Amino acid sequence: MYKLKLSTEIEQTQLGMRLDQALSALFPDYSRSRIKDWIINNKVTVNNVIVNKPKERVLGGEKIIINAEIEEENCHQPEDIKLNIVYEDDDILVINKPRDLVVHPGAGNPDGTVLNALLHYYPDIARVPRAGIVHRLDKDTTGLMVVAKTINAQTHLVDALQHREITREYEAVAMGIITAGGTVDQPITRHPTKRTHMAVFPTGKPAVTHYRVMERYRLHTRLRLRLETGRTHQIRVHMAHIAHPLIGDPLYGGRPRPPKGASESFIQTLRDFDRQALHAAMLRLYHPITGELMQWNAPIPQDMQTLIQALQEDTEQHKDELDW
Repeated sequence: MYKLKLSTEIEQTQLGMRLDQALSALFPDYSRSRIKDWIINNKVTVNNVIVNKPKERVLGGEKIIINAEIEEENCHQPEDIKLNIVYEDDDILVINKPRDLVVHPGAGNPDGTVLNALLHYYPDIARVPRAGIVHRLDKDTTGLMVVAKTINAQTHLVDALQHREITREYEAVAMGIITAGGTVDQPITRHPTKRTHMAVFPTGKPAVTHYRVMERYRLHTRLRLRLETGRTHQIRVHMAHIAHPLIGDPLYGGRPRPPKGASESFIQTLRDFDRQALHAAMLRLYHPITGELMQWNAPIPQDMQTLIQALQEDTEQHKDELDW
């Protein structure tokens, strides 16, 4: 048997939901039927009290602990998926994740993930919870991730992440003209009706994103962003919240908006960019065992390079029309 312990807090926006419905939204990696079974079999506590009725309604703010077991045959399997490893030692791995690669198996993505690849590349990592994954990137966000090869390393890295001692910087291209850098300090929670979406909401968890302008185009802006917290979809939600969603974002971005007088080739480039223009460009941390300060940088991938070049060329062609 594979032992599993999960903990969370019911969001205020989930007031009135069934317990199994609320937990399936908070733990999207596990199906609602599995969560329902855990509740029925006394594996779930609400405010330290076992609750075995999936239909019980939640109020928001309850502390949840799940102590469950999963049969070995349901555990994740190794898969020969190539990883772009930029650094490795006895304790950690740093990978540069491509687009179209999910980090952890979940509903709709039972395999073909970074976790499956890690189990194949380094079988001993199966002894570490979640195969050593410390933080995630969205499926179509590219860039740097750190993975722990031992439980000791993972414990230290998770603690460092919680204490904001790991620095993560991203490059992105947002819609609209942003004149200066700034900070978005807005709480984020799961969307009350759309399970795959997150949203800014007053009772959400604290979330802080810093950004600065790298380059301005006619109707778009290239940004460098730094996460102070690490909420799901944080950059994407925060930028959409300030009316500057990322180009290509399927959840928060909307349709491409080419500037007036744009060439057909430029318009086509915008339409062809089919993922959020977001790349984890820099990762800096103290090594979990040696304490050494380490930093890695990953150049932006080719599809974002092509997009940026097209934006630059369009801006150059219309530079006489700009008023900034």
